[in-house]
Amino acid sequence: MNTKPSSQTIRVMIPLSLRGKNGRPKILPPADRQPVTERSQDRHILRVVGRAWAWRRRMDAGEFTTIQDLAGHLGLSDRHVSKTLRLAYLAPDVMEMLLIKRIPPAVSLVQLVELSRLQWTEQGVAVFGAA
Repeated sequence: MNTKPSSQTIRVMIPLSLRGKNGRPKILPPADRQPVTERSQDRHILRVVGRAWAWRRRMDAGEFTTIQDLAGHLGLSDRHVSKTLRLAYLAPDVMEMLLIKRIPPAVSLVQLVELSRLQWTEQGVAVFGAA
């Protein structure tokens, strides 16, 4: 086996360092580089929206007929399940921006649940601001 690089091989050297965090290695950029401070999508919001859709599918399939039945099966309060289920009924354009385009909302999860009560035409501006 030839380990010598060919004349067409390009080597790129990036000075990175490793540091342990929570028992896992974490790659750190060079000290003279500033990390990108762009907001990224909140995984918690994605997880809750996914859970809401899973619950909605179970109810649509007839596995549970009421929110109380579903909440009892999950061991959660009716109120919590009811509020979470609202996220499965967000406007299609809001869902697209959240889940496909991964644009982070300009509101918290609690505010997102409350904004889900708005008309679909009003939700996009309320959730993403001027975006």
